[in-house]
Amino acid sequence: MKHIAALQNLVTPWSEGLEPSDAELDAIEQEMPLILADVDLLDAEIAVLDRMPSELDERRIRRARRKVLAVRRNLTNQAIAVSMPGGAA
Repeated sequence: MKHIAALQNLVTPWSEGLEPSDAELDAIEQEMPLILADVDLLDAEIAVLDRMPSELDERRIRRARRKVLAVRRNLTNQAIAVSMPGGAA
């Protein structure tokens, strides 16, 4: 039996700096409501991939889309409020 071994060094050497920074973790935490809303929308859409959506399925998808849009609006408004001097949006 012939053993296969890597002949070259790794493309990306291991570094201790591969963990996310505190700022990146804070950004993820701030966007978590949007991530969860997107997951809800995907769940609703996946549920009807192989069948005709019922009226309840359509309501669930519409509700999930509205939730995604509302969360995006809130995150955008928060970002604008932070960037505006005096906090006025």
